[in-house]
Amino acid sequence: MQRGLARPTRNVYGDNMSEEDNSVNMENGGGKSAGSYHHGDLRAAVIAAGLKRLESGDSAELGLRALARDVGVSATALYRHFPDKEALLDALADEGLRRLGALQAQAWLKAGGGRTGFLATGVAYVRFAHEEPAVFRLSFTRQMLERKQGGGDGGEVAYSLLRAGVAQTMAHLDDPEVAALHAWSLVHGLAMLVLDRRIDWDEARIEQIVGMTFGGVD
Repeated sequence: MQRGLARPTRNVYGDNMSEEDNSVNMENGGGKSAGSYHHGDLRAAVIAAGLKRLESGDSAELGLRALARDVGVSATALYRHFPDKEALLDALADEGLRRLGALQAQAWLKAGGGRTGFLATGVAYVRFAHEEPAVFRLSFTRQMLERKQGGGDGGEVAYSLLRAGVAQTMAHLDDPEVAALHAWSLVHGLAMLVLDRRIDWDEARIEQIVGMTFGGVD
């Protein structure tokens, strides 16, 4: 693997994991009083509420005050977890990448891995963009690297699956990192064409297109 390509390839897809304390329990999105939250629950509830607003298309109201109202606390209670709106948007973007990775992992396992699993992860990528367009756009437009402090990687699962798929389906290649970047570029570009309505969503057609690069079509 060439080190010169690893970092650029993972700038967004692979370098956005938040700290361990930032993990999200998506069941904590209800309106609790400030005193009823355990350590970390308030952050999780706010992220869940923010994602819910994104999914509903209410992206204009992603401020701390609006989300504080959603979870039933004062805006000042959120500043310990999110010092400003930028930090909040970064957390939402990071969780979007985690969702993408989880969906691709499910697709990989359901298909049984290997060549078929690799194809399934590519289709899952485009499907995620189609089904959750606001979350997808936010996750890939935030510039989080300058602000994040250490931690892991919100897109690590997704990128690990990408490299595993390349290794299993294109083992003959001398530079698998370039192949991984090529495959990612294909599904991301295809996802953007769907989001921008340049092409219609047709899963069978998407699978055929993805398969030309991901090894699902002979």
